Amino acid sequence: MHFNPYGGAAALVAADVVNAGSAGELLAGMVRHGMSIPALTDDEATRIAGWAARLRPVFAADAADRPELVNDLLAEAACRPYITTHDGKPPHLHYSAEDAGPVGRVRAYTAGGLAHLVCEAPDRLGICGREGCETAYVDTSRNGRRRFCSTRCATRVHVADHRARQVTA
Repeated sequence: MHFNPYGGAAALVAADVVNAGSAGELLAGMVRHGMSIPALTDDEATRIAGWAARLRPVFAADAADRPELVNDLLAEAACRPYITTHDGKPPHLHYSAEDAGPVGRVRAYTAGGLAHLVCEAPDRLGICGREGCETAYVDTSRNGRRRFCSTRCATRVHVADHRARQVTA
């Protein structure tokens, strides 16, 4: 499924921020989805990790509860949108001030992305359904029925279910 820029890439960045285990993974996830962040200080990475803890409940919540959670994020991170053309890119919206720094930009970008996604397709966020896996994901599949963070987790669950059926049969 193709989402608008904030509901798509920004929601994917939100999932990567939630799942990041290190500053390197955090930066790689942002860059992979088109954010221009040259580097993060240890303090910035720590502050973004704190923001990740605020994002995680949105992925874990029922679709009906997501708007209130995202509104809380928007209240903390919101800034007046403006159009920019940096780095040779075509005109696009930014939801944070130019001088917001990496932490402010990540907060505004991820809150805005989740807001768009919650309004357009609130059931397309989740936490992996495999027991023991806590990976957040954005469901970009065509049918919107994703329950696992990856094919690997889905296969593990399906193989375990198959083996359990074979034992009881």
